[in-house]
Amino acid sequence: MTVTIKDVAKMAGVSISTVSRVINNSKPVSSDIRDRVLKVIKETGYVPNPVARSLVMKKSQIIGVIVPDISNLLIGELLNGIEEIGRMYDYDILLCNTYGEIEEELKYINLLKSKSVAGIVFVTGKIDEKTVNAIEEGNVPAVYIGKNAKDFDIYSVSIDHEKASYEMTKYLIEKGNKKIAFFRASIEDNIEDSERYKGYKKALEDSNIELDKSIVLQGDETSDSGYMLAKDLIEKENIPEAVFASSDEVAIGAMNAFIDNSIKVPEEVKIAGYDDIKIASMVRPSLTTIKTPIYDIGAVSARMIIKMINKEQLDSKHIILPYTLMNRQSTN
Repeated sequence: MTVTIKDVAKMAGVSISTVSRVINNSKPVSSDIRDRVLKVIKETGYVPNPVARSLVMKKSQIIGVIVPDISNLLIGELLNGIEEIGRMYDYDILLCNTYGEIEEELKYINLLKSKSVAGIVFVTGKIDEKTVNAIEEGNVPAVYIGKNAKDFDIYSVSIDHEKASYEMTKYLIEKGNKKIAFFRASIEDNIEDSERYKGYKKALEDSNIELDKSIVLQGDETSDSGYMLAKDLIEKENIPEAVFASSDEVAIGAMNAFIDNSIKVPEEVKIAGYDDIKIASMVRPSLTTIKTPIYDIGAVSARMIIKMINKEQLDSKHIILPYTLMNRQSTN
């Protein structure tokens, strides 16, 4: 039998409104009555109805999280950070998976608004003005995780991808490499818009190395794609001195292609990736990569949302977290 707030009130000898005040800490209640009510709640295992509680408190304890692909390893780490901070502050997570489609993003924004969520963490490859407007129209606090967040007047968390990519490319150049291939892990039509690609190009330019577009290849964010891109260069006998892939999975796929074709890594070709997924340190040779603080990005986003919900002061709208260049076997 499910215990109701009415049952708790009867057993504690108080009114339903008094039980509500104790649960929601909305109005003063004497310590004796509070202790009595809490004792009954503990003994009966009573769980407050979240919908009813949100009506009383005039806000829900749910944070909506919109992501483009729940199967992505990085999304899982991001969600861990969001969920842990949410749990610390008694917020539940309502997850929406959009597959990167703007129509799905808009649909889920409307769904979350209909559920009266307290806030939204919006994760997307590219933030669109339509989605920003849809969230703002609902007057819902939101934090965005997307590479073009700085183009909007919104709250966001990220790292400086252009700077990180620049640093990795310069690192490879300092290793004595001039012919450095860039494998773009994206299905976007215009790779010129990529911050990581910009960082790569700028590092070449600053080192007086001419951009060779024959070794700038575009695929998708899979190891199979990285394998095929590397195989294409091998078949064309256009083998670079180093490969910088803007995704660890692509980098690992490329590494496998070179090794399968008896091209030694790192002796003949050095390989670097981006993100530092868990397998990056487990493959052999272990992968040199840019470590993005994925968990921290999720955790900071959740904390920002909770501060916004509670109308607390935020130091900045755009939070930039530090990255780390992980120097491993694939470039040594």
